[in-house]
Amino acid sequence: MQFDIRYFLPRERVATVWSRLRSTCAPYTARARKALAPYWQQAAHWYEKREPREKVLLHVLGGIVTLLFIYNAVYLPARGWRDNLAERVAAQQRQVIHLRGMMRSYERLRVELASTQKRTVPGDRDPALFSVLEMTLTNSVGRAKIGSITPSEHQVPGGFEQYIVDVKLNEIALPQIVDTLYSLQTLNVPITISNLQIHQHAQDSHTFDVNLTCMALGKTG
Repeated sequence: MQFDIRYFLPRERVATVWSRLRSTCAPYTARARKALAPYWQQAAHWYEKREPREKVLLHVLGGIVTLLFIYNAVYLPARGWRDNLAERVAAQQRQVIHLRGMMRSYERLRVELASTQKRTVPGDRDPALFSVLEMTLTNSVGRAKIGSITPSEHQVPGGFEQYIVDVKLNEIALPQIVDTLYSLQTLNVPITISNLQIHQHAQDSHTFDVNLTCMALGKTG
């Protein structure tokens, strides 16, 4: 649809507005025509004297100049605006993707934090990890199979205390390993097996030596 200012005005005012616009521009239009008239007449007179072949060449030249004008005045600005708009859209899409990634990371960390809190010993409460493990291992493999139990503890960032017990078991059967791991996972104390190494015993291929590290996390306050 062709743009026309009269389209946006009430019909009863169209004639008045259009008349005022023409009367306002009339002096400038007349002055421009008067100034350009001699040059236009000279150009028309010069064109009429050209041969048909020269007129064809002038038409071709005029078409080329028109295309160059449209290319530089219309196409290039429109293309630049389009590329700028596409870049802005792409930047917004990248921000949305980054935001979604941050939301997924937040949700993952939230779940991990909730899981860690469930497996954290309440503050000011000693989990007695050494005694619990000693009793559990004695019931599952027997005191003779326990090579050593070495407790340690240290503070970690965030106001937590980490309780660690390194255990060595000697010459235990595979069913005993399974029973021991199950017993450790079902304890009332929320412990985690952070390290597990199983080696075949040197003198008996049917038994194994096991090194494992049990850890409990507690709040310091």
